[in-house]
Amino acid sequence: MKITGVRAATVAIPVKRPTAISTRQLAVREFVLAWLETDAGIEGLGYTYAGTLGGRVVQACVETVLGGILVGEDARYTERLWDRMFKETLLVGRRGAMMRAIGAVDLALWDALGKWRGEPLYRLLGAYRDEVPAYASGGYYRPDIDPLKEIEGEMSRYVARGFSDFKIKVGGRSIAEDRERVRLAREVIGPKARLALDANNAYNDVATALRAAEAFAPYDIWWFEEPTYPDSLPNSAKIAASAPMPVATGEIEATRWGFRDIIQAGAAQILQPDAVVLGGITEWIKVAHLAAAHDFPVAPHWNANVHAHLVAAVPNGLTVEYFHLDEDIYNFERLIDPENRLAVVNGMIRVPDQPGIGVILNAQSVEQYRIG
Repeated sequence: MKITGVRAATVAIPVKRPTAISTRQLAVREFVLAWLETDAGIEGLGYTYAGTLGGRVVQACVETVLGGILVGEDARYTERLWDRMFKETLLVGRRGAMMRAIGAVDLALWDALGKWRGEPLYRLLGAYRDEVPAYASGGYYRPDIDPLKEIEGEMSRYVARGFSDFKIKVGGRSIAEDRERVRLAREVIGPKARLALDANNAYNDVATALRAAEAFAPYDIWWFEEPTYPDSLPNSAKIAASAPMPVATGEIEATRWGFRDIIQAGAAQILQPDAVVLGGITEWIKVAHLAAAHDFPVAPHWNANVHAHLVAAVPNGLTVEYFHLDEDIYNFERLIDPENRLAVVNGMIRVPDQPGIGVILNAQSVEQYRIG
């Protein structure tokens, strides 16, 4: 199955309401789509998230660098192709845009392979289960509404949708204000539900991070995510050693070596590898197995369409992060035909049975949001 062409596109999907995390505003989501054509008549589709303004940079990486490496190669040789892409781009990659481009192309390779073999991705990788738990992710900062009313409304909607696991943002207000938001979230979801918190690197020093963790601890926190900068491994290790709840990190880390360093530093108890960030499915599986060898669970960040497959393929997959499209936070599924969007029933995702990853785009939606 020879690769005959690689192409990419950037889409920018605005959010409908002012939205923020602790460190930045989120007016638009940019995604890069990558298509891989083969002489078998099979087309693989991959994608990655590129923040609020990086889509065309990632697209250029796909088209001007990776396409030349891949065309003429056998799409079935995923390990060899990943190794070639990584080595050829060391001077301009290793993290960031190039690794996201490799991730998008690697997803397309696996999608093509699944279609060629007639198997969904998770069974291609060695299935462990057919459905996976998902948690409702939200609690973003919305300045157009009272923050407590926003938490109460969103958590109530997710409870009504059958979720029993949740996550909200912290770090964008004072610790006292965020403590009230956490308290109310716990009140709405009830004492038996699991509640995680995501600080998005808000706390610049260990003392402040631990003060926040202590303030939130009475509300039985599932995990405390990215309390400080991910590259500050010594500080992360101090927080992980002293916080009264597990610390989670890894959503913007890349490659197996980056996760090895987190593990060796003791910088977290839960790892959050994101396949579209760290270098694709080929590398994600290595990270998951590395985590299993050290008894770490993996709870991947975002991108439920691919991560449902990956969590279903490994025994140490903890959960999948899920955003309902109506909440207008993670809006990638605006590009997908409605009948092919993920369904969550009582907090569980039944992994799609279509060959490959199972993402089927709506061509009209892609063109509507396309900017490159």
